[in-house]
Amino acid sequence: MQRVSTNMSNDDMQYYARQRESRLLNTQNQIASQNRIQSLRDDPAAAAHATRHSSYLFRLNRYSKNIETAQLRHRESEVYMQEAVSILQRVRELGLQGAQGTYTREDTRAMATEVNQLLNQLVESANAKGGDGAMLFAGDRTQAAPFRAITGRIEGFGEPVIAQVQYLGTISENQTEVAEGSYVPLNFAGNRVFWAENQQIFSSVDATGYVVQEDATILVDGQEIQLRTGDSISAIIAKINDSGAPVRARLDPIQNSLVIESTAPQQLWLDDGEDGRVLRDLGILSERGNPPPMNIAPAARVFGGSMFDALINLRDRLAAGDTINIGGRALGGIDSALDNLLGRLGTLGSYDERLRLALERTRTTIPQITARYSNEVDVDMAEAITDLRMLEHTHRAALGAAARIIQPTLLDFLR
Repeated sequence: MQRVSTNMSNDDMQYYARQRESRLLNTQNQIASQNRIQSLRDDPAAAAHATRHSSYLFRLNRYSKNIETAQLRHRESEVYMQEAVSILQRVRELGLQGAQGTYTREDTRAMATEVNQLLNQLVESANAKGGDGAMLFAGDRTQAAPFRAITGRIEGFGEPVIAQVQYLGTISENQTEVAEGSYVPLNFAGNRVFWAENQQIFSSVDATGYVVQEDATILVDGQEIQLRTGDSISAIIAKINDSGAPVRARLDPIQNSLVIESTAPQQLWLDDGEDGRVLRDLGILSERGNPPPMNIAPAARVFGGSMFDALINLRDRLAAGDTINIGGRALGGIDSALDNLLGRLGTLGSYDERLRLALERTRTTIPQITARYSNEVDVDMAEAITDLRMLEHTHRAALGAAARIIQPTLLDFLR
């Protein structure tokens, strides 16, 4: 049995009026925001799908920007690598001329002067910056010049010239994500791009009876290699060769010492792990504790240099008129440097093709996901406007009916 009181009709009228006003406000907000989901309770399933689509759209847009950044950075790198190729080709021409033995000492000195200028330009190319000020060939140390030129005096030049070029960057590369879990490098390690020959390090310490005294770690070209107590030199060599690093280890058959060689033109990057000294005990690393690559033991023999070493060698041979060595090791180093640089350019071209395809796929996917997101959240404007007009009419009608039904009170007669 329902109890009817004086305030009951007024209370019911207010309750239903507030419901209609809430629906009016919600519909108005849907039209204003063009989004039919004003709160999760409106459509929980659609809200969940929309959240996933929105998150995926955000990632796709981020991938698109990353790809464009990588393409720009690679094109900047390609310009300077092409410049280095042109320098090496010109240097090779000068080397071939100087090796003929038909030129005078003054002629070869003039060639040496040109090679010296080209060497200076090659160092500038290697220290090139991108449009955002980041070093292109410094690994992930992008705020400092990767190569440092050390000058000295040599015969045939009246002023100091570059006598050595040191690499100060890292072997790590900044990477950017271009798809889910897929990365490409943004910049490159200069001691790989501007290297000429496979590098070899020959220790002077007999390693025949060497045994690891306690568990230790060594770092070979960025790869951590775990060594266990009791590992012999054969086990160490096997672990280095199986590590996946682009190096090869072996024993020197004459001195029975450890030899580590890169399998591609690049500078070896070696270090002992924390509290370890295996490579120092084996005579590969210095006791001074310098960081790579300036940590090679003074007694160790190092072979295989950079492009700068090849140009310095050729310049010095030309300045000295040493035609025999010009046509031998000097030109061989230039040829190796050219082969390496052209290979790096080929790799850069493959990255560019991959990025192009990735960008096309991303730009095709973005409209599809946008349409799915729109289907979940966008409001049907025609339906929303119709609902709004219907709610306005019913609200006015309800207010009019309530005004006639609500009984007069004593206050109405006291006016």
